[in-house]
Amino acid sequence: MTGEKSSAAFHAIVVGRVQGVGFRYSACAKAGELRLGGWVRNLDDGSVEVVAEGAADRVALFEQWLRRGPTGAYVRELLVDPLEPRGRYSRFTIEF
Repeated sequence: MTGEKSSAAFHAIVVGRVQGVGFRYSACAKAGELRLGGWVRNLDDGSVEVVAEGAADRVALFEQWLRRGPTGAYVRELLVDPLEPRGRYSRFTIEF
């Protein structure tokens, strides 16, 4: 995501009822809509891991969306660590 005036990135863990509810697919669709790069994947403990990068305002909107998730999800906690944006992702993917 190079060339953005103000870029941001984060690593997050989403805790709650976030597997088996289409969370990864919805997150991927939302990130694509916001033109973010990064990835999302399920973790063995039932949580979901996310890395997102892009324009700071769109990254902030995606973080807000992660706090709610899709219909059917229940996000109990969102643990977010900022990352240095480096333009390393050209698109958002689901990792398996």
